Amino acid sequence: MLPEYSGACLTNVVPTLLGPRRDAAPAWMPPIAVDAPQVLLLVLDGLGWLQMQQHQALMPLTASMQGGPITSVFPSTTATALTSITTGLPPGEHGVVGYRIDVHGEVLNILRWSTPRGDARRSIPPEGLQPFEPFLGRRPPVVTKAEFLGSGFSAAHLRDVRWRGWRVPSTLITEVRELMGAGEPFVYAYYDGIDKVAHEYGLGSHYEAELVWVDRLVGDLLDVLPSGAALLITADHGQVDVGDNVHALDPEVLQLVQSQSGEARARWLHAGVGAEHELLAAARGRYSDDAWVVSKQQVIDEGWLGTQVSRAAADRLGDVLLVAQRDVGFDDPADTGPFLLIARHGSLTPAEMLVPLVAATR
Repeated sequence: MLPEYSGACLTNVVPTLLGPRRDAAPAWMPPIAVDAPQVLLLVLDGLGWLQMQQHQALMPLTASMQGGPITSVFPSTTATALTSITTGLPPGEHGVVGYRIDVHGEVLNILRWSTPRGDARRSIPPEGLQPFEPFLGRRPPVVTKAEFLGSGFSAAHLRDVRWRGWRVPSTLITEVRELMGAGEPFVYAYYDGIDKVAHEYGLGSHYEAELVWVDRLVGDLLDVLPSGAALLITADHGQVDVGDNVHALDPEVLQLVQSQSGEARARWLHAGVGAEHELLAAARGRYSDDAWVVSKQQVIDEGWLGTQVSRAAADRLGDVLLVAQRDVGFDDPADTGPFLLIARHGSLTPAEMLVPLVAATR
C-alpha cells in the first residue's frame, strides 16, 4: 500500500487546515474540522486505523468520530511521518527518509539525533538536514512532552513553534484548555503512549488497556474545548506484532553489505563498492518470501517517497531495501535500544500504512 501523496495522506492534513483555501477542503477531511473556528490537531503515535477498528469496543468515543482512514508516508515510522505532518511535505522533499539514515557516511538516529560518535546536533545541524519550516511558516502552539524541548528531532520538525511542554497527561489537558480558551485558532498536540506500550508489550492486554486510557483522554480533551471547537485526531503509523521474529542477515548477503540504516521492517542495505547489483540479486534470492526487495532506484521511480526526491534525500538512502511483508523484521546489531521491540512498523502493509483522520466537536 503506497502513500496517497496527492490525496488522503498525512502530508496534506496541515496544508488543508492552515492553507488559504479551507473552503475547498477535500472529501477525506472531516467537514466539522474545516468549518470549526478552532481546531486541536491531536497526533496519537502508533494508533493505526485497522487496530482502532479491531478495538472499537475499547475506544467507543474515538471510533464513533466523523472521518475515516488516510495513508501514512513511507517509511511508516515516527520520525518520517511526524516531519511530513508538520511540514506538509513527502519524505523525498523534507529529507527525513527514515528512523536511521546515512548522512555523509555516518548513520544518524533521528529520534536521538546521535551517531556512533554521540550527540550530533553540532556535526549534523537539524536545520540543515531538514530546512523546511513547519506549519506553513506559522508559529502555532505545540503541546508535547517537555523533555523533547531542545532535542535535535524537535529542532528538525518543530522549529520556531510556541512550545508548551507536558510531563504527565493531566498537564497536556490543562495546556490545551488554556490555549483553546485563549482563542488560539490552531493547536497541535502529541501523545506517544500507544506507540511506547505496543513496542514494549506488543498488541495484547497492556496495549488494550492503553487504548481504553486514550479514549478517556480524548473525552477529557473534548470536555475542555470551547463550544464549537473541533478535535481532529490522526496518527503517524499503525503497528504489527513481530515479537522475536527478527532475522539476522544471512552471511552471504552480509558480506556484500558495508552498512545498514532504516529499521527492522524497512531495512536499507548499503552495498560495498561496486556490489550493488550483486547485493540486490542475493537479497532477492534470500528474502523475497518475507519482504519486498527493491533497489533504491525503484523506490525513487515508483514514488514511494513522493514525486520529487531531492539529491540530499537520495544520498541518504541505501542501495537495497528490505520491506517486510510478513510479520518479521531484519536485524541490524547497531540498532539498539533499552528493550526488545515486540510491535513494530515501517513497512507498506495496511496495518502500518492506514491511520485515522477523525473529528468531533464540543
